[in-house]
Amino acid sequence: MAVTVDLAGRVALVTGGTRGVGAGIARALLAAGAEVVVCARRPGERPVEAAGRTARFLPLDVRDPDAVGAFFARLRDSYGRLDLLVNNAGGSPFGLLAAAGPRRAARVVELNLIAPLTVSLAAYEAMRHQQRGGSIVMIGSVSGTRPSPGTAAYGAAKAGLENLARSLAVEWAPTVRVNTVVLGMVRTELSHLHYGDEAGLAAVGRTVPLGRLAEPGEAGDACVFLASDLAAYISGAALHVHGGGERPAFLDAANVNQREDSR
Repeated sequence: MAVTVDLAGRVALVTGGTRGVGAGIARALLAAGAEVVVCARRPGERPVEAAGRTARFLPLDVRDPDAVGAFFARLRDSYGRLDLLVNNAGGSPFGLLAAAGPRRAARVVELNLIAPLTVSLAAYEAMRHQQRGGSIVMIGSVSGTRPSPGTAAYGAAKAGLENLARSLAVEWAPTVRVNTVVLGMVRTELSHLHYGDEAGLAAVGRTVPLGRLAEPGEAGDACVFLASDLAAYISGAALHVHGGGERPAFLDAANVNQREDSR
């Protein structure tokens, strides 16, 4: 029997939901029937649509606590509830830490850790009074679980975000569930800035055990699952959506495959 997820009647907010991974998450939620609001500092080039439905865009700088408070008041007035928050907004330019300096590092941590904390607190105030409570999903990264040269502050912030999710899952239980989706490399409209042309993308994809980069919708599928009743007993968890992770470099350096083939 096929398993379907129906989020009809539920209100979802996706931060940074106008493009890339965020837009993929928003489209998956729309397809599942949710009413979806996406926020960012500026609207995307085109509306986020799926299954004949369109996400509503509202402007927000998630780094501004006063703006976050006003935003959630507006959300409450418009919908009267909030069932799901996906903390997706984030990112970091490439730069070695010593060259980038402490101020840039602080801004990266602010966007990727402090801002999700601020938004989560505002969402909790809305969710804790609801009979069904709510669900919060942090969009983490494998950068938070391994060395991240060139994006060290980002990796540190994502490690902190996953720890924050586990702590909030305890503090806010049983009313609000909090989980993390730990993403690996995802193919978006900005992938060429990190990995180059199509040949570069293919070469990077071959380093992943499943042989390719993820699609934004696959991050969305994970969020739909965690928001659904199928995940009603899942909280404080980290769901890794990374195609199997990374093949350890020492295996290639040791020529393990060649020795195995010669047996």
